[in-house]
Amino acid sequence: MNGHHQDAALPSGVTLLEALRNHLGLTAARFGCGLEQCGACMVLVDDVPRHACQLDAADMAGRTIRTPEALHDDALGRALIEAFLEHQAAQCGYCLSGILITAYAWLRGLDHLPSRTEIAAQLDHHLCRCGAHPRILAAVAAAAETYLSSVP
Repeated sequence: MNGHHQDAALPSGVTLLEALRNHLGLTAARFGCGLEQCGACMVLVDDVPRHACQLDAADMAGRTIRTPEALHDDALGRALIEAFLEHQAAQCGYCLSGILITAYAWLRGLDHLPSRTEIAAQLDHHLCRCGAHPRILAAVAAAAETYLSSVP
């Protein structure tokens, strides 16, 4: 969990999201729809963005899990966080942790500056009701530029 071994004795049927929030105190991933449709609960499981609201916590034994709390631990995560702050890419912020996780996973594998269309396509499955979409897209583009310019 975020680079550390974590054991947790959990009741049967607990989702990964419930385990993170209610048992481990990691509250950045949020409960939105509970149906894998809004993206508020996204975390990385073995470096792949997954909806934590539907994953059984018991199935996560031995897996590498990274939550939004860990994004500040490397250059890309910091670039995303700083760009979102600079572009004021949130109103309520409820959706942002999932958007940041998805953007992080996607940008990590890119070797070119993404277009606005590419960014929008990657984030299309995330619901944001505040209307901050233009600022979110601008923040991801800025983070990509910052990050990719620093990679040799």
